[in-house]
Order: sequence, then structure tokens, then C-alpha cells
Amino acid sequence: MRLAYFGTPEMAVRPLHALVEAGHEVALVVTRVDKRRGRGGELSPSPVKAAALELGLAVSASVDDVLGRGIELGVVVAFGQLIKPHVLAEVPMVNMHFSLLPRWRGAAPVERALLAGDTETGVCLMRLEEGLDTGPIYDTVRLPILATATADELRRDLVAAGTAQLVRCLAAPLPSPVSQVGEPLYAAKIRTDELRIDWSQPAEQIDRLVRLGGAWTTFRGRRLKVLAITLDDHGDPSPERPLPGMRLVTVQPEGKGPMPYADFARGARPQNDEMFE
Repeated sequence: MRLAYFGTPEMAVRPLHALVEAGHEVALVVTRVDKRRGRGGELSPSPVKAAALELGLAVSASVDDVLGRGIELGVVVAFGQLIKPHVLAEVPMVNMHFSLLPRWRGAAPVERALLAGDTETGVCLMRLEEGLDTGPIYDTVRLPILATATADELRRDLVAAGTAQLVRCLAAPLPSPVSQVGEPLYAAKIRTDELRIDWSQPAEQIDRLVRLGGAWTTFRGRRLKVLAITLDDHGDPSPERPLPGMRLVTVQPEGKGPMPYADFARGARPQNDEMFE
């Protein structure tokens, strides 16, 4: 097929490669504009743009550039922008969405599923409509959420499953899509303040937050990232075990790299009556 591809982050790179390898003609890749990064303010392309240029594909930052190109289908994967009705009127589009719709429509479906304690998630290939993730569904792949899975691991598995799904579905005419059924939930982007650990929460809930990535607390007035913990039922309360059933494994003090909690404790020498804030 003659395709247009819409995507931005790293998780949208693998599906792009797979479409090219499957023999589809990707006539245009649409992604965000380059961003200025670092002290020098050098322009940095999105991961999808970098991949597209390596593949020798045409790239644009304007959605309207797909018009008038004879595009048979647009493929949207983690694009991060709404596509306006006048474009959808000319170019039919499918969207690879990383949740079991209508649960977790929106920007952060993987994170919200993990944080909510969902035991299952998946990938829906849906027809793109003007509404946010409201379109009918062509195909669904389901995956379990393992009790120890991190958000990064879950994204990796979802991308692999979704890529195989996309190639399989585009190898034949798409079936008639089925309307979404169930109670919609909105997956808002995770805010920094949501990643601050509330030590009054159960250990299981804190574990989900840590597995999300970016969880933090403060110790002696300085930020301390908590990168990994272990849930267990052994050991007396201590700075290493701030809650019953929990043991700190890996942390990252402000201005330093990740380190085992034992190394941090040797340097900080927390007292038994000291608390995370």
C-alpha cells in the first residue's frame, strides 16, 4: 500500500521499520518539529524522524502535507497530535493504541494501566476519528501485565505485539471495524507531582509507582529517586524498609547516578528514627 506514517517517540520506530520491510511504500513520514536541546541549543530530531531519514523516506512536520499525494492509508503510532477533519476526509487512517479501548484513552495508557493495578492490557488497531481514541476497532491483541513488569518492559512488549498486529492486518483488506464497548477511562499524562511517593500508601501501590519510572521522595531536604524496590514480608522496620513488606533496592540521590541503596546508606548513614519526607 501507499502509506503515510505519523509518529514521534522511540516506541513508534519499530512499526515504521516493519512497514518498510513488509514492502509497503511509505510516501511520507509526519512527526514533530525538531527541538532545541543542550546548552548549545542544537536542533534534535524526533526518534521517528531520525529513523525515517536513515530509511531514505520523505519527512514533514505538517499534517497537511499528506494531502494530494495519493495516500491510500495513514498509520498513526504515538503521534501526539490530533489530526483535523479535513485531512481525515481525504486520507483514511488507522491508529495503533496501547490499551484495551475504551479503557485508557489518551496520552498515557501504559502508565495508567500499570498504576491502576490492571492485570491485562493490549493493543487496539482502530479507525482514527476526530474524537480522542473513540474510533471503532479492527483488531485487538491482549497481553498480561506481570506483577514485576516495569513501564519500559510493558512498552517493549506492546510495541512488539502491535508491530506484528499492524503488519498482519495490512497484509489483507481490513475487516469491518467494531464499535468500542465499555466504560471509557481517560489516561492523562503523568505529572511530576504524581510521581512523588506517598509513604502512607500501601507497599503494593508504591511498588507500581516505582515500576512506572521516575518515582521520587526527599531525604534531608534533597530529592532522592527510588528506582527499584522489593516487596517482601521479612525484616524489621528501618531506613532500608520504610514500610512493612518493602525493601529499597536502587536509588539515585540528587546530582548523582543510580546506586544500590546499601551504598547510599553507607554514605548518608540514616538513623533509625529518620523518615523520608
